[in-house]
Amino acid sequence: MIKAAFAPFGISPLVVEQSERILETLAPVFTQIDQTRSINQLRVLKAFHDARLAESSLGGSTGYGYDDSGRAQIEAAYAAVFGAEKALVRIQISAGTQALAICLYGLLRPNDELLAVTGRPYDTLQATIGLAAPGEPVVEGSLLDLGVRYRELELLPNGDPDVLAIAAAINDQTKVVFIQKSRGYTTRRSLLIDDIAQIVKTVRDKKSDAIILVDNCYGEFVETREPCMVGADLVAGSLIKNPGGGICPSGGYVAGRADLVEKVAARLTAPGLGSHVGPTLGFSRLIAQGFYLAPQIVAESLKGAVFAAALFRQAGYKTYPAFDEPRGDLVQTLEFNDPDRLVAFCQAIQAASPVDSFVRPEPWAMPGYDSPVIMAAGAFVQGSSIELSADGPLKPPYPAYLQGGLNFETVRLACLVALQRMQEQKP
Repeated sequence: MIKAAFAPFGISPLVVEQSERILETLAPVFTQIDQTRSINQLRVLKAFHDARLAESSLGGSTGYGYDDSGRAQIEAAYAAVFGAEKALVRIQISAGTQALAICLYGLLRPNDELLAVTGRPYDTLQATIGLAAPGEPVVEGSLLDLGVRYRELELLPNGDPDVLAIAAAINDQTKVVFIQKSRGYTTRRSLLIDDIAQIVKTVRDKKSDAIILVDNCYGEFVETREPCMVGADLVAGSLIKNPGGGICPSGGYVAGRADLVEKVAARLTAPGLGSHVGPTLGFSRLIAQGFYLAPQIVAESLKGAVFAAALFRQAGYKTYPAFDEPRGDLVQTLEFNDPDRLVAFCQAIQAASPVDSFVRPEPWAMPGYDSPVIMAAGAFVQGSSIELSADGPLKPPYPAYLQGGLNFETVRLACLVALQRMQEQKP
């Protein structure tokens, strides 16, 4: 019957049989994903109970948003789930980059130092820091432009934190230590919660008052512990990634130490207003329901990533992480070493998507990147990374970064369509 179900999409019986055999080998990995999901789901449910989330509070507020009980209940649940004292969860934060930017601007002052200990941050945050191409001026309005100092340390070749270098680099001016959990457009592995715990201990031993900020994008609910649970001071992320559960239309969050969260809130709104203002505009229901669904949706995405890793590895392509390796985020990297196969893969992902399946993405000169980039995303929410998407730069080794998937079946279909198309391209 499964072959017949795939037939309308043009998938050959042989490709379906191949995928069925792979699924049999993945059973132990899927079982572990389900166990993680169960632990995280129960933690979310307990947080909702403790916050006394009420249906009558989910209608939302307008104007200033004073005394929004639904917002307070949701933020209490977020704080509990992430092991934090306080959380700021706002529809007015439209991107993970914005969430991180308000953290940095809220915490850093002239002559303070920002130390990134996981290599260069993701492309979209570089302008906030002020990093510019050689020969170009510092970005106006950036942290560097305002007198903040910046240094970065690379991870070790195996992807582990370089704790000796971190300890040696921290000095009296080091105010914020920045950790990026996910890999971004790099080939390094994503950090695991144990890696973050190791960094935290190293920083605390050297300078106990340094603020440890974690970019948690793509990492929420992938493991059973979150960064604040191992000592990070702040985490930040986007609601159109993992914690939005695929139904939140926008928004972002910051969670951690109460005093630091309030500093960040003052940057989002204004000093003196802080977290007291911020209307929910009728979105509280979607924010809460998305958070409730998030552990299940993340598990579906992880199963899709694991399946893609196994399927394309068997087809002869380099995939990382491997299907049975520990994961700290949702992102699956597939190396094609051929621009045509990268394009074919991304076009297949688009063709299998529930929205804009008829659209044919093509590489283009995307601002901020040094080569053309192809991006596939047939999503209900624009730019939603928890929904199935794939993108990659057209330069060696021609990698595709696959992420998201509201259900495993769609990810499986997309991978089978891609594999069949790429096999048909072979001489």
